Amino acid sequence: MSEVEKKYISYNHVHKLCQEAAITIKEFKPDLMIAIGGGGFIPARILRTFLKTPGSKNIPIQAIGLSLYEEISSDTIEEKTGVEVVRTQWLDFSNAHTVDLIGKNIVIVDEVDDTRTTLHYAVSELEKDVREQAEKLGRQDEVTNFSIFVLHNKDKPKNAELPDHIMNTGRYVAARTVPDDWIAYPWECVDIEEHTTNAIAQGYN
Repeated sequence: MSEVEKKYISYNHVHKLCQEAAITIKEFKPDLMIAIGGGGFIPARILRTFLKTPGSKNIPIQAIGLSLYEEISSDTIEEKTGVEVVRTQWLDFSNAHTVDLIGKNIVIVDEVDDTRTTLHYAVSELEKDVREQAEKLGRQDEVTNFSIFVLHNKDKPKNAELPDHIMNTGRYVAARTVPDDWIAYPWECVDIEEHTTNAIAQGYN
């Protein structure tokens, strides 16, 4: 098996990718962003700068946290049946003053679409939450639309699918589709100077 190449991505490069993608995302007229932690936080904040319309308020950013755990089917560590997604942080729908997704255009933001497991879970669960809240409040006539933005989509077989109403309507935006390499983002590094030097050398500044 060939060694996976490590690609170093600088903050400058992330900024430019968000600026470029914002042109397409603006057409969706988003009311709200939901960042998947921790990789979605910084892209969401940068993206908000480029989505802001002069004279209007900033687009709110909510956060959710998800972790992946491999399920073991036997006593041997090699036999894995799949991956379980566990919520570590979620939206609070307990009252009208917390968060209201109903009738909104919402962008879900993450740094990378790898196996698609996390994105699939986020979309499925958020759409379910909206349906439950709309029924509870008698607001079923209000249309809620989700879209997705990722910095990088890895060109590889996915473990899960996303709905056609996202994938086939231009509401899935990946700034770049890349090979299945190891992507090193700047917020993951310890030595930012070394990281940036590597990113510049590879052309990702």
